[in-house]
Amino acid sequence: MISVRWGLIALTAALSCGTASAEGDAAAGKVKAYTCYGCHGIVNYTNVYPSYHVPKLGGQHPDYIVAALKAYKSGQRRHPTMTAQAANLSDQDMADIAAYLSKAPEKK
Repeated sequence: MISVRWGLIALTAALSCGTASAEGDAAAGKVKAYTCYGCHGIVNYTNVYPSYHVPKLGGQHPDYIVAALKAYKSGQRRHPTMTAQAANLSDQDMADIAAYLSKAPEKK
């Protein structure tokens, strides 16, 4: 139920941002997404608090990634680490990260 809720929040954020299409620079996104793999790149990683499985980012749709980052930045979606990570990202940074992650191999 929680994952459906967050999916709806991300979709709402994407739709409310006008054009949600992420037309970023994947090469720049590779550099900017480096810290993402600190959690999202660890096999079977589970957060300590709250305890849940950290989702894989490789192969995600770029619009979803941008919408999620914008929701964390605005406070619409809450997670202390993700809020801090998204706080200083520009729209271009988010688009670049999304462009890279959408084409990155899924971490198993």
